[in-house]
Amino acid sequence: MSSERRVVVTGLGIVSPLGNDLETSWTNITKGISGAGEITKFDTSGFATTFAAELKGYDDVSGLSPKEKRRIDPFIQYALTATDEALVDADLPLSDIDKNRIGVSIGSGIGGLGSIEENALILNDKGPRKISPFFVPGAIINMTSGNVAIKYNFQGPNISIVSACSSAGHSIGYSARTISNGDADIMITGGSEAGITPLGLAGFNAAKALSTNNENPQQASCPWDKKRDGFLLGEGAGILVLEHIDSAKKRGAKIYGEIVGFGQSDDAYHITAPAEDGRGALNAMKNALQDFKEGHEKIDYINAHGTSTPLGDVIEARAIAEIFKDRDNLSISSTKSMTGHLLGAAGAIEAIFCLLTMRDSVIPPTINLNEPDIDLNLDLTPNKSKQKEVNYSMSNSFGFGGTNVSLIFKKIQ
Repeated sequence: MSSERRVVVTGLGIVSPLGNDLETSWTNITKGISGAGEITKFDTSGFATTFAAELKGYDDVSGLSPKEKRRIDPFIQYALTATDEALVDADLPLSDIDKNRIGVSIGSGIGGLGSIEENALILNDKGPRKISPFFVPGAIINMTSGNVAIKYNFQGPNISIVSACSSAGHSIGYSARTISNGDADIMITGGSEAGITPLGLAGFNAAKALSTNNENPQQASCPWDKKRDGFLLGEGAGILVLEHIDSAKKRGAKIYGEIVGFGQSDDAYHITAPAEDGRGALNAMKNALQDFKEGHEKIDYINAHGTSTPLGDVIEARAIAEIFKDRDNLSISSTKSMTGHLLGAAGAIEAIFCLLTMRDSVIPPTINLNEPDIDLNLDLTPNKSKQKEVNYSMSNSFGFGGTNVSLIFKKIQ
């Protein structure tokens, strides 16, 4: 990141399977609570997997009218709710800020899948004249950013990045560079996903990506554990307010941390499987550290991608061990063990957890980690959170197609 235009985080918002606001989600994460349970959104008869990490009680806190809900897919609704919280948290004096200097970049991996399903059934059963005129603008991915911009009159750069499960991480990095390059002073960024639908569940089951531990849903997401058999599907949104440090300090804003590293790569190997030599994860982290320029020994905590898949967990752990060898004071955890995998929103809520880790000096746990199947001398924070001062944290996100991103955050003293 350019030292001339330093970028900090001044606002956070979240809706997650652990809570519909920032502090509830974080409290439950530090307590090691699982968000998994039987799916309530639809009948799962005939599905290989019958559980997921759904939002709980979201409709009671969304603040959206029935008309608004009908016109936009849930993934856009989640983004709007999390943005509202992030802007309140940032305490931006919006009436005094040039809206041309505020941009939006909120990503998603699969977007309005539920709306696509619903309208495909309407088309088949009732014909084309029954399709809503709001179907397309209510389902396409860039309408996360579009709806936020319209609601708040933000007229700066507006883009939604789609890179599967790396979408939010790429959006945050892009937004930081947009400010660093001088194209905006403030960016609203993150990711949102609402993929717990019949088609989403069936598709991931067909790819053999999901856990089928239907008897014990809350134990199903178990990164690095011998019994892991696939990921836990989650939903929700995470939003960050990024700001040029000078304006943040000038207005006396609360600063969660500074974005000091952004690295990207691709495995160039397979449509879904990571390269077995770990080069994608390795290069993303190396590139983030090169951008950071202060050395890997500074990193205190890594929020790993850690999806609880048999192959991916080991490959990421090996890549971390290669870069951070001889670092016995490095803490690692996978919060996906509790939230499940939020796909295109995962990188956003995990970046938020990195920032809260620095704020509160607490490492969230990797729950359900009882029999690790790796022997790499890594501290994976099994089952219980622990107190530790964290000044630098890293967040990893990897996606289908081999796309990878790593972000590094610094605590502002």
